[in-house]
Amino acid sequence: MAHFAHITNGIVDQVIVIDAETLATGHWGSPSEWIQTSYNTHGGVHSQGGTPLRKNYAGIGYSYDSGRDAFIPPKPFASWLLNETTCLWEAPTAMPTDGKMYTWDEPTLAWVEVA
Repeated sequence: MAHFAHITNGIVDQVIVIDAETLATGHWGSPSEWIQTSYNTHGGVHSQGGTPLRKNYAGIGYSYDSGRDAFIPPKPFASWLLNETTCLWEAPTAMPTDGKMYTWDEPTLAWVEVA
């Protein structure tokens, strides 16, 4: 069994677990509308040491970029930038690594400690 994402207008609207042979029957629509995704892939790394597939596991609302052959999550904030290696969004400044909890504050473009 494999995981496949259904793409409509470049956006993932459904993710299913199905074998490729069943998907090819056409019961689920045109097989060309489905793209395989790997549950074990995040940020271009396969969690179990295998070959990563399409940068990230597809989720509802993710976009599929055929040029990058990557699933990209929705952009969380206008100021965040796409990391071309991981195809994940990153804040314009790194979150502090002092062990405290932080949340991003878009109006000030800064990490704010959670009280």
